Amino acid sequence: MSNNTTKLPDGVADSIKIEVAARKKESRQLLLISIISVAIFLFLWEFAVRIGWIDSKHLSAPTTIVETFIMKLSDPNPEGGVLGTHIATSLGLVLVGYGAAVVIGVPLGLLMGYYHTFDKLVSPIFEIVRPIPPIAWIPLSIIWLGIGTTAKAFIIFLAAFVPCVINSYTGVKLTPAVYLNVAKTSGASTWEMFWTVSKNYAMPLVFTGVQVALGNAWSTLVAAEMLAAIAGLGYMIQQGRLLARPDIIIVGMLTIGVIGAILTFLLSKLENHIVKWRSRS
Repeated sequence: MSNNTTKLPDGVADSIKIEVAARKKESRQLLLISIISVAIFLFLWEFAVRIGWIDSKHLSAPTTIVETFIMKLSDPNPEGGVLGTHIATSLGLVLVGYGAAVVIGVPLGLLMGYYHTFDKLVSPIFEIVRPIPPIAWIPLSIIWLGIGTTAKAFIIFLAAFVPCVINSYTGVKLTPAVYLNVAKTSGASTWEMFWTVSKNYAMPLVFTGVQVALGNAWSTLVAAEMLAAIAGLGYMIQQGRLLARPDIIIVGMLTIGVIGAILTFLLSKLENHIVKWRSRS
């Protein structure tokens, strides 16, 4: 029985080991530098507040923010809800509006990018709607949908919808003509060329648009939760402003940042799983 395993020369194997060890060492050093820089920043921030260089009414110290975070895990005061309730409310709201934007915006952009007639049909309407800020739709959303969850999700949908469409559209338009010609020569139909060539080639830009849309959804959350909300991270930030509690405001902001970072990380993992050809190129 033959063994097909190829053994690298000792010199090459040793060089690879040395290079891998050097990269790991460099990664550890960069991580250590990052940790030290963050620690120095937090120390200077704490020091500046404690000695009065920064008024605690304007910016709370890091230790105060940590204490407020721990307190908000179980105490609904002063704005009327624990942190878990605010997170669940905002996360549900963002995922509904954002999910609808992805489900509608990505296919729409792909079809607009590939089918010229469909593009001419939809583009005039899209180009009129695209420059309008999502917040400008708040008065109409109240008239149409009231002040409930649907109106808030609609505002978030508008914020996430535009980048999904634009990036999907651009991704299809950037498909090299040679790929389409090869598929056409091989006997592929128009739909098969769209689905197997243009759609797959557009995926990296589609995921870029999806990630931008996620950031837009979270950034619009505070404005969306101004519509008579009684819970949510945006509501928590608004109440912190009204109560002149910068610690509550910062806890809400950092919570949005952490959740957004986690969702972005999950999207990156999903992209690596779906767009496997790019990681091998």
